[in-house]
This record gives sequence, C-alpha cells and structure tokens, in this order.
Amino acid sequence: MDERPETELISIPATPRVSTPEILTPSGQRSPRPATKPSSATWTPTSFISPRFLSPIGTPMKRVLVNMKGYLEDVGHLTKLNPQDAWLPITESRNGNAHYAAFHNLNAGVGFQALVLPVAFAFLGWSWGILSLTIAYCWQLYTLWILVQLHEAVPGKRYNRYVELAQAAFGERLGVWLALFPTVYLSAGTATALILIGGETMKLFFQIVCGPLCTSNPLTTVEWYLVFTSLCIVLSQLPNLNSIAGLSLIGAVTAITYSTMVWVLSVSQPRPATISYEPLSMPSTSGSLFAVLNALGIIAFAFRGHNLVLEIQSTMPSTFKHPAHVPMWRGAKISYFFIALCIFPISIGGFWAYGNLMPSGGMLAALYAFHIHDIPRGLLATAFLLVVFSCLSSFQIYSMPAFDSFEAGYTSRTNKPCSIWVRSGFRVFFGFVSFFIGVALPFLSSLAGLLGGLTLPVTFAYPCFMWVLIKKPAKYSFNWYFHWGLGWLGVAFSLAFSIGGIWSMVTNGLKLKFFKPPN
Repeated sequence: MDERPETELISIPATPRVSTPEILTPSGQRSPRPATKPSSATWTPTSFISPRFLSPIGTPMKRVLVNMKGYLEDVGHLTKLNPQDAWLPITESRNGNAHYAAFHNLNAGVGFQALVLPVAFAFLGWSWGILSLTIAYCWQLYTLWILVQLHEAVPGKRYNRYVELAQAAFGERLGVWLALFPTVYLSAGTATALILIGGETMKLFFQIVCGPLCTSNPLTTVEWYLVFTSLCIVLSQLPNLNSIAGLSLIGAVTAITYSTMVWVLSVSQPRPATISYEPLSMPSTSGSLFAVLNALGIIAFAFRGHNLVLEIQSTMPSTFKHPAHVPMWRGAKISYFFIALCIFPISIGGFWAYGNLMPSGGMLAALYAFHIHDIPRGLLATAFLLVVFSCLSSFQIYSMPAFDSFEAGYTSRTNKPCSIWVRSGFRVFFGFVSFFIGVALPFLSSLAGLLGGLTLPVTFAYPCFMWVLIKKPAKYSFNWYFHWGLGWLGVAFSLAFSIGGIWSMVTNGLKLKFFKPPN
C-alpha cells in the first residue's frame, strides 16, 4: 500500500499566483489581504529576483521567475498542515481578522469576574488594591504578547492551541500534564459558573420586571439554570470559532455597557452611612493573611482568557508577507484598552460607593441590597438583562475548546469529520454536564480566589517559561533571568492564592454565592 509523502512538491504554473493552503477553508473562502506595497529596503528570501536581475533573461523565463517570486512571498514557508484541522471547530475556518480578534478577546476578557473586583479591594484597601490590579493588568498584557509571538515561533509550524505550544516547550508528556488540566478547568469551570450566574440573573430579572404581579408558583433557581442552559445549547450549534464572532461582538458590547452602568449607578447614589475604607481584618493574623491571598486570587481570576489566545489567532490566515501575529496583536491592543476601561472604574467606583460593606457577591449584590428602591426598575432590569446576554455569549467562546477536544477525539478515531448530529450531540452533552455540575456544586461561582490561584500559571507563568524554552535567549542574560524569575514568581503566587482560596472556601462553609436572589 503506497504511503503519501509528508511534504509534496508543488508545481507552480505560469498563471496567477496560488493562495497558500494554510488559508483555504472547507467553504473555499479566503481572507482579504490589504494591497500594501512592501518597502524596497525590506529584505525577503526572493529579493534577488529583481528587475535588474531579470533584465537579460528572456520573456518566458522571466514570467516563470516573477510568478515564483510572487508565490514564495505569498506562502513564505511551507507549513506542515494537519488535515484533521480542517474538520475541527477552532481551525475549520481561517477567515479571521483584527476585528474578530478584538471581539473574541473582549468577550473572553470582560465578564462576571469584573463584578467581584471590589470585593478584593475590601480586603486590600485603596493603595494595595490599585497597585495589585495595575501590576496584574500589565503582567498579563505582556504574557499575552508572548503567546501571540510564539504562535509561529518555529518556521513551518503553527501552534493552534495552548496545549500544543506547551508540548512544544515542555515536551509531549509534561506539556499535557502542565497545561491540559488548567485549560480544561478554565473552560469547563467558567462554563459552569456562567450557567449559575446566568440562571440567577434571569431569576432576578424576572422578579424585577414582574414585581408584585408575579405568580404564586414562580420557577425555582434550578429551573432558571435549566432555561439558561437550554439557550446556551441552542446558540452552541454555530459550527466554529469564526462563526461566533457576531455573538462575541454582542457579548463585548453588553459587558462594556453593564460594567459601566453598574459603577455609574453605584457612585450616583448616596453612600451608606456606616461606610469605611479600612481593609477588613480577621480575628487572627493567619486569617488576615489568607484573606489577602484570596483577594489577590480574585484579581488574578479577573484576567483569565489566555487559554483562548492561540485558538483565536489560529482562525486567521498567515503568510510570509502577512503573518497572523500582526492583526492578532492589533485586535488584542484594542480589546485590552476597553477591558481597562471596564475593570479599573468598576473596581475603584465600586469600592468608593460601598467600601468594606461590599457584599461577597460583588456589584450586582450591592446594587440589589442597597439601592433596590432608589434606582428605577427599568434601569436595574436593563443591567441584569445585559448580564444575561453577556453570559450567553461568553459561554460559547469558553466552551469552544471543549467542543474542539470532543471532535478531535472523534475524528482521530474515525478518520472522518463529525456529522451535524454528532457535533450537536457533543454540544448538548457538554451543556447538560455543566448544568448538572452547577446544580451539584452551586457554590462554584463564589470560588473566584481558588479559580484564580489554580489557573494563574496559564496566564502569568507558563508563557514566560515557554518563551525561554522556545526562543532560547542567551543563558544568564537579563532576558533569561527576567523570564525565568517572572515565571517562578507566577508559580509561587499560584500556590499562595490557591491556599487563600481554599481557606476562604472552608471558613465560609461553602455557602457563598455570586449573589443571592431574594426569597
């Protein structure tokens, strides 16, 4: 039985240039390229094929060499393609651009975790709260830049998933052990938390809109979880990551809107009479220390989403002249500008409005507890409805890596793409598993500190290690010391924040919730 060689020779016709296979999609669509003219001072591997070089050559040979030059500059390098990638939801379509990257990053980066940031300030105070939030923001922005640059760090290879890059840096087996658990935990844990928060918010929205006219037998909280899960499953039938760009745009707009509404409504109302800005203290020194560590874990959890960076970048076409890291970084800069406009005002404004009286459930709980009779019902209902829309959109992007894993296992065993029914079955299964986990563990959405500690290496530590292991800077140079030190500092913080999260979970008896709906 003949085996096809791993790399085949490509015949280059003397007709218009051929598009690289890297950007071909099953539908035959291609991403438009800007008609930019390369600078004459820029060297490329085909710079020697210049008009001066071609002048003494006859017309037929000249045409062949010109076509070859255009083709090589378009392709840049021969990328080893995995045929299975064309069947999987993350890499099925490569029509992405900077706008899609901005939508996806905003949808993943702004969400319910921003609403609990004032809770961290209640334990840290003004100075340490603002300093910790600023350091975390700058640190994660740098590690995001690292991941964007490492996507095509090796010529001829694209690392389309976080686990693939970890395997390239740490080795096949160790990379899976280090990266698989936190990335799956981020995807599945966040999806479950979104079901809990979305269901509870829908219940509150219904109570606010309905008011005293509510029926005597309203839906229970678990039934609202089921309603929200069903909506998530319907939306999850969109086939691939690029197809949910519209949902990500809706999620980004709604997240920015409700974040702004929540802090503006809070600071516009009179502050409680007993407000204080002194950090909350515990009866014992160890208790105060663990509370501070848990608060720092909440801040770390606010910057989750790095497990999706490579997946978002893999939806873009990439050639020698137009590498994918350029539009990806452009979109990331735009998205993180808006993320900063959300998290800093909501943290500072929320703490200014409620001080250390901030409920453990965050800003929505504070609004409901302190201003339920002061704010017009329409405004309050609008804020809660926007939270529901944001949670529905965030569920899709955080679930996509899980869908991709399910389908990768199926296609590797059957050597054929998933049918519509198989793909739908996987997504229905994931949605209801997340629902049952949420019902069994209803306190999961309150464990922001523990989640932040366990998943912190994905954002703050592993990218620094992978930069050193793949880029290989000079040993004992500043670059070498900086990235190793930053990475190990992230690991140390992860252990400390996880301990603080466990302490908070135990001392509160697993009874906290994101916000508690009224009876």
